[in-house]
Amino acid sequence: MDQRVSFITLAVRDLAASQAFYVSGLGWEAELQVPGEVLMFRVADKVVLSLWDEAHFTAEVGTAPARGGIPPLTLAHNVASPEGVDRCLEQARTAGASHVGEPAEREWGGYTGYFADPDGFRWEVAFNPGEIGQSVLP
Repeated sequence: MDQRVSFITLAVRDLAASQAFYVSGLGWEAELQVPGEVLMFRVADKVVLSLWDEAHFTAEVGTAPARGGIPPLTLAHNVASPEGVDRCLEQARTAGASHVGEPAEREWGGYTGYFADPDGFRWEVAFNPGEIGQSVLP
Protein backbone atom coordinates (compact mmCIF):
# COMPACT_ATOMS: atom_id res chain seq x y z
CA MET A 1 0.00 0.00 0.00
CA ASP A 2 1.35 3.45 -0.95
CA GLN A 3 2.01 5.90 1.86
CA ARG A 4 -0.71 8.44 1.04
CA VAL A 5 -4.26 9.55 1.87
CA SER A 6 -6.77 10.01 -0.96
CA PHE A 7 -10.00 10.91 0.88
CA ILE A 8 -10.72 12.25 4.33
CA THR A 9 -14.38 11.61 5.13
CA LEU A 10 -16.26 13.27 7.96
CA ALA A 11 -19.76 12.11 8.94
CA VAL A 12 -21.93 15.20 9.40
CA ARG A 13 -25.33 15.55 11.05
CA ASP A 14 -26.65 18.35 8.83
CA LEU A 15 -25.18 18.46 5.34
CA ALA A 16 -26.95 21.73 4.51
CA ALA A 17 -25.39 23.42 7.56
CA SER A 18 -21.98 22.06 6.59
CA GLN A 19 -22.45 23.34 3.04
CA ALA A 20 -23.43 26.78 4.31
CA PHE A 21 -20.36 26.86 6.56
CA TYR A 22 -17.75 25.64 4.07
CA VAL A 23 -19.16 27.11 0.83
CA SER A 24 -20.92 30.31 1.87
CA GLY A 25 -18.89 31.01 5.00
CA LEU A 26 -15.35 29.93 4.09
CA GLY A 27 -15.70 30.41 0.34
CA TRP A 28 -14.75 26.86 -0.65
CA GLU A 29 -15.85 25.42 -4.01
CA ALA A 30 -17.41 21.96 -4.08
CA GLU A 31 -15.96 19.47 -6.53
CA LEU A 32 -18.94 17.12 -6.25
CA GLN A 33 -22.30 17.42 -4.56
CA VAL A 34 -25.10 14.90 -4.21
CA PRO A 35 -27.86 16.81 -2.35
CA GLY A 36 -28.69 15.25 1.00
CA GLU A 37 -25.89 12.72 0.71
CA VAL A 38 -22.35 14.04 0.18
CA LEU A 39 -20.33 17.17 -0.47
CA MET A 40 -16.72 16.86 -1.69
CA PHE A 41 -13.91 19.40 -1.87
CA ARG A 42 -10.56 18.94 -3.57
CA VAL A 43 -8.17 20.08 -0.85
CA ALA A 44 -4.89 19.09 -2.51
CA ASP A 45 -3.67 17.73 -5.81
CA LYS A 46 -4.81 14.20 -5.03
CA VAL A 47 -6.74 14.63 -1.77
CA VAL A 48 -10.49 15.12 -1.31
CA LEU A 49 -12.34 16.15 1.85
CA SER A 50 -15.72 14.44 1.83
CA LEU A 51 -18.58 15.55 4.07
CA TRP A 52 -20.98 12.62 4.20
CA ASP A 53 -24.49 12.73 5.61
CA GLU A 54 -24.44 10.73 8.84
CA ALA A 55 -27.34 8.43 7.86
CA HIS A 56 -25.59 7.46 4.61
CA PHE A 57 -22.31 7.03 6.48
CA THR A 58 -23.97 4.71 9.00
CA ALA A 59 -25.71 2.68 6.29
CA GLU A 60 -22.39 1.92 4.60
CA VAL A 61 -19.99 1.74 7.53
CA GLY A 62 -22.43 -0.09 9.81
CA THR A 63 -22.08 1.95 12.97
CA ALA A 64 -23.17 5.44 13.85
CA PRO A 65 -20.28 7.76 14.69
CA ALA A 66 -19.62 8.40 18.36
CA ARG A 67 -20.88 11.78 19.46
CA GLY A 68 -20.13 13.85 22.51
CA GLY A 69 -16.97 15.72 23.32
CA ILE A 70 -14.37 16.76 20.79
CA PRO A 71 -13.68 14.25 18.00
CA PRO A 72 -10.18 12.82 18.56
CA LEU A 73 -8.61 14.31 15.44
CA THR A 74 -7.79 17.65 13.92
CA LEU A 75 -7.57 18.86 10.37
CA ALA A 76 -4.90 21.46 9.69
CA HIS A 77 -4.71 24.39 7.31
CA ASN A 78 -1.23 25.87 7.13
CA VAL A 79 -0.64 29.47 6.09
CA ALA A 80 2.47 31.49 5.30
CA SER A 81 2.32 33.98 8.19
CA PRO A 82 0.92 34.60 11.67
CA GLU A 83 -1.34 37.27 10.12
CA GLY A 84 -2.77 34.56 7.87
CA VAL A 85 -3.74 32.59 10.97
CA ASP A 86 -5.58 35.61 12.35
CA ARG A 87 -7.39 36.20 9.03
CA CYS A 88 -8.52 32.57 8.72
CA LEU A 89 -9.77 32.43 12.30
CA GLU A 90 -11.73 35.64 11.78
CA GLN A 91 -13.25 34.21 8.60
CA ALA A 92 -14.27 31.07 10.51
CA ARG A 93 -15.78 33.21 13.26
CA THR A 94 -17.75 35.21 10.67
CA ALA A 95 -18.85 31.97 8.97
CA GLY A 96 -20.39 30.85 12.27
CA ALA A 97 -17.77 28.46 13.63
CA SER A 98 -19.14 26.98 16.84
CA HIS A 99 -15.84 27.55 18.64
CA VAL A 100 -12.92 29.75 17.76
CA GLY A 101 -9.94 29.70 20.09
CA GLU A 102 -7.51 32.55 20.41
CA PRO A 103 -4.32 31.94 18.46
CA ALA A 104 -1.10 31.53 20.39
CA GLU A 105 2.65 31.37 19.93
CA ARG A 106 3.64 27.72 20.38
CA GLU A 107 6.77 26.43 22.11
CA TRP A 108 7.92 24.79 18.86
CA GLY A 109 8.12 28.20 17.14
CA GLY A 110 4.78 28.32 15.36
CA TYR A 111 1.59 30.31 15.77
CA THR A 112 -1.72 28.45 15.74
CA GLY A 113 -5.39 28.65 16.63
CA TYR A 114 -8.39 26.37 16.31
CA PHE A 115 -11.99 26.56 15.17
CA ALA A 116 -14.81 24.02 15.05
CA ASP A 117 -17.06 23.33 12.07
CA PRO A 118 -20.82 22.75 12.56
CA ASP A 119 -20.20 19.16 13.71
CA GLY A 120 -17.43 20.08 16.13
CA PHE A 121 -14.53 18.88 13.97
CA ARG A 122 -11.52 20.94 14.99
CA TRP A 123 -9.48 22.75 12.36
CA GLU A 124 -6.05 23.99 13.28
CA VAL A 125 -4.92 27.08 11.41
CA ALA A 126 -1.15 27.18 11.64
CA PHE A 127 1.89 29.15 10.71
CA ASN A 128 4.70 26.60 10.97
CA PRO A 129 8.07 28.15 10.12
CA GLY A 130 9.79 24.74 10.09
CA GLU A 131 10.75 22.87 6.96
CA ILE A 132 7.83 20.44 7.06
CA GLY A 133 5.35 23.27 7.69
CA GLN A 134 6.69 25.26 4.77
CA SER A 135 6.68 22.20 2.50
CA VAL A 136 2.87 21.96 2.56
CA LEU A 137 2.17 25.53 1.49
CA PRO A 138 0.83 26.12 -2.03
